[in-house]
Amino acid sequence: MKNILLLEDDHTLGKGITMALTGPEASVFCCSTLAEARETMVTNPFDLLILDINLPDGSGLDLLRQVRSEGTATPVILLTANDLELDEVTGLEAGADDYITKPFSLAVLRARVNAQLRRGAPSVSRTLSIGPFTFDFDRMDFRRDGAAVELSKTEQRLLRVLVENRGHAVSRATLVDRVWTDGAEFVEENALSVTVKRLRSKLEADPAKPDYLKTVYGIGYTWAVKR
Repeated sequence: MKNILLLEDDHTLGKGITMALTGPEASVFCCSTLAEARETMVTNPFDLLILDINLPDGSGLDLLRQVRSEGTATPVILLTANDLELDEVTGLEAGADDYITKPFSLAVLRARVNAQLRRGAPSVSRTLSIGPFTFDFDRMDFRRDGAAVELSKTEQRLLRVLVENRGHAVSRATLVDRVWTDGAEFVEENALSVTVKRLRSKLEADPAKPDYLKTVYGIGYTWAVKR
């Protein structure tokens, strides 16, 4: 059974989402305020968070930042009426795995929720040692020079595809398809760029001049093999 936390202050919409997502394999805990959500998270583990941004007592972004600052890699989907590109970029840079603008189809929401719940941890069963890095995808343990690096599920999937194909350019289309799997058709074009930027900020000594996660102009990205 998967536990989903839904933070939505519109009671009618919250009830509709809860009914749409509840089933034999998923249970939904619906909260209408940040305070209620934080209290619920103390006593219940969750496999997915669905957070509205505009709330009576603050912003879902505050809870997202709190979760990421604690090193939690639980997938997060943001729901918002803000449809400006800047709002989406802000959410993704804060660590969100997906972003849905209201109004939206419940069928689309279910597809995106299922995409997040199906992924789980990558199946690589050995530690990869690459330069200053050690990556253990099975244990979700990522280190640079021995220091732990916390990565979101989306960042982990992107890193896995790149390191498994290190030395080879991987197209943007392939990365979107592999990272967002069956929700790829709903992903905004800049989501990949934002995720690459976040990953570089966590792994590269100088994100502006990356040594490993390099852009291959006109194609996509590559994890460079250092000789």
